[in-house]
Amino acid sequence: MTSAASPHLTGGLNTLVISGRVGAERAEFTPCGELVHGCAETLARTLAELPPTITRVDLDMGGVHFMDTAGLQFLDVLGDFARQRFATVTTTNWNGQPRRILELAGLDTTDPLRAAPHPAAGPGQSSAPASSAVALERAERMHVLEEEVEQLRQAIASRPVIDQARGILMATHDCTSDEAWHILRETSQLSNTKLRDVAAAVTASAKSDGPRPSPALREALQRAITRRRRT
Repeated sequence: MTSAASPHLTGGLNTLVISGRVGAERAEFTPCGELVHGCAETLARTLAELPPTITRVDLDMGGVHFMDTAGLQFLDVLGDFARQRFATVTTTNWNGQPRRILELAGLDTTDPLRAAPHPAAGPGQSSAPASSAVALERAERMHVLEEEVEQLRQAIASRPVIDQARGILMATHDCTSDEAWHILRETSQLSNTKLRDVAAAVTASAKSDGPRPSPALREALQRAITRRRRT
């Protein structure tokens, strides 16, 4: 296949880069980054630049490390392209968190664009109840998916302040990174406070003009530090 490198296209805040090669009849792409808001537009621009002779598009998704519900719009764009151009389109090599999202959405993780088989209705049976059941199951899975994505986003957003708090505890109490982590976690449990809020309080109190943690949080932190020193 005669091929030429396609330009890199980025979408949103450089969250997705699509690179690859385009031949006379086949295009091979390797998206890298995240399938989040803007990814469908990035893909649509890439596909719009393909010559009309293209009859097959293959995407290796191994470079995609994060995906939220916008990734389903990415797949919709590919599906529309396949139908409008009468082309064969595949997306393979899904891994990690994106593969989990596909599982929650009830899609084929080996190639989510592959049509799922529908059981045939028996004599005198209507397919409407089955379709309704499938729609209900898909809605429930999407709800679970959205909750999991939100938890991931919160975890990612919390990571910097937790790392800062660990560093502060390591410097002020001469402990290891793992010990600092256990101190934060135990303080969270003792005070019934979210780990992120405990870390934010520790980080804020380290500043010269920063507020002190609440009495309950200070007591829980001191108990956690004392226990850690005894072990």
